[in-house]
Amino acid sequence: MTPSSSLEILPTSNLRNSSIPSQTPTAAGQKLRVVIVGHVDHGKSTLIGRLFYDTHSLSAGKIEMIRKASEAEGMEFEFAFLLDALLEEQEQNITIDTTQLPFRVKNREYVIIDAPGHQEFLKNMVTGAASADAAILLVDAVEGLREQSRRHALLLAFLGIKQVIVAVNKMDLVAFQKARFEQIRCEALDFLAQIKVEPQFFIPISAKQGQNLARLSSDMPWYGGPSIVEALGDLVLPTLPAQAPLRFMIQDIYRFDHRRLLVGRIEGGSLRQGDEVYFWPNGKRSRIRSIEEWNVEQPPGAASAGESIAITLEEQIFVERGNIASHAYEIPAIHREITASLFWLHDEPLLLDKPFILKLGTQSTEARLVGISRALDSASLQLTSQQPTQIAKNEVAEVRIRTKRLLVFDPHDQMRPTGRFVILAEKRIGGGGIILRYPKNTQAHAPASAHLVWSTSRVSRTARLEQYGHRGAILWMTGLSASGKSSLASQLEWHLHRRGMAAFMLDGDNLRHGLSADLGFGPRDRKENIRRAGEAAKLLAEAGLVVICSFISPYREDRRLLRENCAREGIAFAEIYVNAPLNICEKRDPKGLYKKARAGEIPDFTGVGAPYEPPPNPELELCTSEQAWEECLALLFKFAESFAAPPHPDLPRDLDSGSGI
Repeated sequence: MTPSSSLEILPTSNLRNSSIPSQTPTAAGQKLRVVIVGHVDHGKSTLIGRLFYDTHSLSAGKIEMIRKASEAEGMEFEFAFLLDALLEEQEQNITIDTTQLPFRVKNREYVIIDAPGHQEFLKNMVTGAASADAAILLVDAVEGLREQSRRHALLLAFLGIKQVIVAVNKMDLVAFQKARFEQIRCEALDFLAQIKVEPQFFIPISAKQGQNLARLSSDMPWYGGPSIVEALGDLVLPTLPAQAPLRFMIQDIYRFDHRRLLVGRIEGGSLRQGDEVYFWPNGKRSRIRSIEEWNVEQPPGAASAGESIAITLEEQIFVERGNIASHAYEIPAIHREITASLFWLHDEPLLLDKPFILKLGTQSTEARLVGISRALDSASLQLTSQQPTQIAKNEVAEVRIRTKRLLVFDPHDQMRPTGRFVILAEKRIGGGGIILRYPKNTQAHAPASAHLVWSTSRVSRTARLEQYGHRGAILWMTGLSASGKSSLASQLEWHLHRRGMAAFMLDGDNLRHGLSADLGFGPRDRKENIRRAGEAAKLLAEAGLVVICSFISPYREDRRLLRENCAREGIAFAEIYVNAPLNICEKRDPKGLYKKARAGEIPDFTGVGAPYEPPPNPELELCTSEQAWEECLALLFKFAESFAAPPHPDLPRDLDSGSGI
């Protein structure tokens, strides 16, 4: 069956390359998923229909169906009808759902995802785009880069899609002018640079006429780049699931025939009998004694991605539902904080700091939203306020999420099954998201070596709180040498002790005698000294003590990282600025250090040879050069007692697991 005579197809003589790539199968599962985005009426459906026709990816029956649908509407053969499933939708002239269509060219398989361009259907677009490996951003050569085109491009940036082709469509309507193409290309490049999207290709096309889709057109001899099909062939294929790192999600533990079976699904990679595997987040390891499958006579010696299996272990270690197994050399990320793109479906908005249940694979943990970088409104497709405090229904946002328990995952662009999650609200799915990244500037929760395992205390924070009558906390006192830090810290320690509180003072000089004896006083060593002091303080605070830290700690960034690390572990942290001007500190100079620094005997001394950066927003500031000593002590004692007081009675659940949110 051939298409209707009304079908406009450019003659072969008008094409610089009339050969259609041969079609041969590719490796099973190796498909490039490409989402088509752009402003409504810029020709997405026509592009897909023509692309399928020109690559011989349509059956004769499908072409006949399109012909009849076109005739029923009294129209010429319309490629867009391939994507329009309902006559009502054709009358509306908008695509209302995400369509996914497979096709094959040469040695590659593709899945084309048509994402709606109309603003009412952003939800479907997000659903389609979130699963894409690459995108084609379609721009009308007549209208140029419209607002919706810009917002769809912004959405690609939200979802972390790196491979982008910009196709300038309807070049036939601007007489194939190179100047118009270059104008749009410069405009688009300007905008895309602002949102950090780097397109691989800019291609001038006419989707209706099939120009520069499967073949290059002689109507645009000034264009020397690839066709759409050639450009798609140059994009990077996703990793085959079987070639990915091993990710075996534990669904349940069965006892059968005196054996302990660990049941689950392999989401990536493969494993064999005898392999040594690690179970995260606890890092326990054992070797696989056997691999079991249902309804088979002979147990297999190996299994790979996509298979649901059971395994037995040589050494019986503690493993539970939600654990993820990996090989030692390909461990997943293990953190309590992630940055993600989140799409919200629930009628009630998702609020900052409101607890919810996050489910990733078979993992389930309480979590909270601790930051919203930016949110995209679904009605206007525009950014919401500069400092959003909630995500409303059908909004997509870039967020930071902190979990109560350690979360085992991979960034979505590295492995999809362990890079996506859902959020439960009122016992039903309220939204979902993909993990973009996790904190890089902090110490990872994953062990530096696969042989190191974090030991969890059997004594919870709640138990320590009940025993001491106060929570563990860090009071970080910073200021110049001779500002009065150590004297105040010593008095505070004695005061809290007399009130029956478990308190301990960490002094900078004391640490330099032991823990930091190997460090000097240059910027790098100062940074490492504060890192060590912070880790020591965290351990003491975890034990339930009020830790009073007296350190010059001159760099604002070091103190900020300390604060963030404590927040990530759910440890109360307060910065106390002991403020005294340099000239006053030099007059005091009880140890004679300023005098030695001025004489050149102590290089890099803070305030003389090295800078001090005061905290911009400390929880407490004590001006020891202006306030009476007794007044400073009274303020300090009152603040410390209040800060270490038990948290609100509604919050103890955050303390139950040893490390809260």
